[in-house]
Amino acid sequence: MPRLRGHHLICLHFFGGEGYSAPFVENLKEILVRAEGSIVETCEGGDDVCLECPHLNRNRCIYSDGADGNIRKMDRRALKLLNLSPGTKIGWQEIRERIPGIFHEWYKAECIRCSWRWACEKNKLYQELRQKV
Repeated sequence: MPRLRGHHLICLHFFGGEGYSAPFVENLKEILVRAEGSIVETCEGGDDVCLECPHLNRNRCIYSDGADGNIRKMDRRALKLLNLSPGTKIGWQEIRERIPGIFHEWYKAECIRCSWRWACEKNKLYQELRQKV
């Protein structure tokens, strides 16, 4: 059962094969295979995605100054929008079904300033939801 932090519960639905490195991308693909039609567990801090991230150090993001705090804030927003809390076990499909209802707020709060938005913009679901914002 994949363990996923808040923003990954949303952002992974828009994954299109890009990431920091080949091992990172392969890990994402494996997580999505394991999640599809299954249960995931929500968590705080580093999750299964972060395991292959070059910016993870002692369960903290060191991408840039303040990154860890900003990401944790984003995670809390995602969990709140999805009406989840850390430690919740939930079906991946159920999360997917919630995405359209929260995307407008998520986009305005997070996507608009995200440095990875260019990657999501290639995703069909993202494009469909973006047209409705």
